[in-house]
Amino acid sequence: MSELKELIERFIELDDDLNEKIEKYLETADDIDEKFDEENEEQINELNEIYHEIEHSVHNEEFIFITNASSEEKEVVALIVSDEEEDVEEFVIPIYTDEEEANIAIEEFKEQFGESEFHIDKKTGEEIIADHSDDEDFIGLAINAPQWDFVIASEDVHDCSE
Repeated sequence: MSELKELIERFIELDDDLNEKIEKYLETADDIDEKFDEENEEQINELNEIYHEIEHSVHNEEFIFITNASSEEKEVVALIVSDEEEDVEEFVIPIYTDEEEANIAIEEFKEQFGESEFHIDKKTGEEIIADHSDDEDFIGLAINAPQWDFVIASEDVHDCSE
């Protein structure tokens, strides 16, 4: 398993645990206060550290993304994440850490969109974000979607060493 996958799995596990604590805390309190933050400071700090490591990993790591060549022009597969009532169609680009994850997604895309001509391409996270940086409806990257529910905002992806 890649280091990035391990980081994300650890983040999701800690985040789910913290959300359970929040729900339980809100049963007896009106909102999250300093007491809750103090009681969970170590876990909150660990979540922040892991997320920062993920930001760096996504920036530098090469990912698989899927394109659809069924139309005249080859298009990157994107997932719309905005509500139908909203005027804009915000989207994320699903990226994959390995071909197995990408192939699972392709099968699901074929079920949704019919027998389209899907292809696998590779770029770093930084390159994928740069390709879509001019589109104001672009939110970020969905890692190993739809298997995981993990989206990283495009503005969060960075490398502190630059």
